[in-house]
Amino acid sequence: MFTGLIREIADVHSYHNNILRLKAKHKPRLGDSVAVNGVCLTVIETFDDGFSVELADETRKIIQIDNLKGKLHIEPAMAMGDRFDGHIVQGHVDTVGEVIKIEKKENGVDYHIKIDPEYLSQIVPKGSVTVDGVSLTVNSVDRESFRLTIIPHTIAETLISEYKPGSKVNIETDMFAKYIEHILRHKQAVKKPTWDDIDRKNYLY
Repeated sequence: MFTGLIREIADVHSYHNNILRLKAKHKPRLGDSVAVNGVCLTVIETFDDGFSVELADETRKIIQIDNLKGKLHIEPAMAMGDRFDGHIVQGHVDTVGEVIKIEKKENGVDYHIKIDPEYLSQIVPKGSVTVDGVSLTVNSVDRESFRLTIIPHTIAETLISEYKPGSKVNIETDMFAKYIEHILRHKQAVKKPTWDDIDRKNYLY
């Protein structure tokens, strides 16, 4: 589990044969979980100047692979007893979003991000969303996108300052909204038995 608070911006050393090697100050142990641009990955090798993680087939299908270059957000998994800031982040990317508009405000910047409409119901106004691993508050939601207002501190401490219209980003929706929607969808899909169904089953016994 993660919090969506970026601890370091790491440099990509290489990405080859689905192995991503990062140059970072963070010193994980083998088997540790690290969120890389919001993706929970397992450390498979460590070095004096960083570590490597492996990307499974399912992961590569969902995330924005083209972003695995240059610099990336990293956050080590939360340890028991750590102070809890941000929000509950699983590191399970749901979809890729696209920045479609950026508007400068008096003390922040509005970012409008378009995503597959299938996931918009899991984006809650005034709730939380994870963008490339960063915990952010949703200001509003429309038919095809949602709007974030990001303060200067967050922009300065993350790679969000490099976003521009057309940038693709990893999105993890709100965990609670996702669970509730899943439960309700499957509850509605279950056919309620009629009295004829009940009588038929009783007859079989």
